[in-house]
Amino acid sequence: AMLGSGVGAAWAQAAPTPVTVVTLKAQDLTLTSTLPGRVVASGVAEVRPQVDGIIVERLYEEGAHVKVGDLLYRIDSATYEAQVAAAEAQVAQAQARLTSAEKDADRVRALVDRRATSQQALDDAVAERDAADAGLKVAQAELLAAQIDLDRTTIRAPLSGIIGRSLTTQGSLVTAGQAAPLAIIRTIDPVLVDVTQSAAEIIAWRRGATAERLADAQQTVTLTLADGKPYEETGLLTAAEPYVHEQTGVVTLRLEFPNPTELLLPGMYVQVELPQAVARNVILAPQEGVMRDHRGRPIAYVVNGDDVVEERVLAVLQAHGAFWVTADGLADGDRIVVAGLQKIRPGATVAPAEREAAPDATSANLADSNGG
Repeated sequence: AMLGSGVGAAWAQAAPTPVTVVTLKAQDLTLTSTLPGRVVASGVAEVRPQVDGIIVERLYEEGAHVKVGDLLYRIDSATYEAQVAAAEAQVAQAQARLTSAEKDADRVRALVDRRATSQQALDDAVAERDAADAGLKVAQAELLAAQIDLDRTTIRAPLSGIIGRSLTTQGSLVTAGQAAPLAIIRTIDPVLVDVTQSAAEIIAWRRGATAERLADAQQTVTLTLADGKPYEETGLLTAAEPYVHEQTGVVTLRLEFPNPTELLLPGMYVQVELPQAVARNVILAPQEGVMRDHRGRPIAYVVNGDDVVEERVLAVLQAHGAFWVTADGLADGDRIVVAGLQKIRPGATVAPAEREAAPDATSANLADSNGG
């Protein structure tokens, strides 16, 4: 009996350990970096009065869509109507003066032709007529200015967009060009997102290699909202400010996103997935199959053609979902061990079984916290 149990123990020790493996495939992958960003309105107009007066009426609904030229407020216009009437009277007076001066000049010219008066008298009459003509132009300009002031008693929208709450009330005295706006209009479709990127990353970007590799791929950008969910519309990188902030060492990039549902509002915090480079022939290694050795390096166990375990040291570029993007250490067709790691060591013979189902989130998160 003792002999039988000893043989059984030896046989159990020699039997290959069952492990679960995943066969890896090389692929090209666009590497992204996650950058913090703020939503900015693509257009902002602060509505201010251009003439003085009392607000007598508000003509819009707060929070409504407005178009350029829509009526917003009306200022008491009595004073400006009186100024227009006075300017019209000045124009009529200047017109009468010009008509009289023209008749005088014609009469003097006729007398000069008959040699009944001097050339000096004609020159004086012509000068008087020209002065009256100039006086009429001045009066017409003053009338135009008075009409513009009267028009400005009706305050109109200078921008199409969504108008916020009214910052003034009926009966308030407002002054031309005052510091406080009456209301603010914002254009939020499309919307802009300003993100910051470190100067070191910008230098790598500007070296050319990254930009050239990304040229064939569409320069699309994706957003993650404050609730952690992705935004359904994709955006485009439109501008990079050619300036590095002295204190923070970052560069501001500007992205543009369609916002048809007006879900994005100015001031909102978002995270942006910005394409950085296209990595060629990289391996996506499941995170649950990657550990760290005693020196802190990421390692993986690979089953070779003889079903023997080999240890590989990996060069990890970044995380990608439940995977590590590895540029070195793993090759196309390698079988990486993802379950049963505690029972094996390099050089052990194993019985590999291919995993069929996708990794569930729990195992990926567990491996991320342990190995990542």
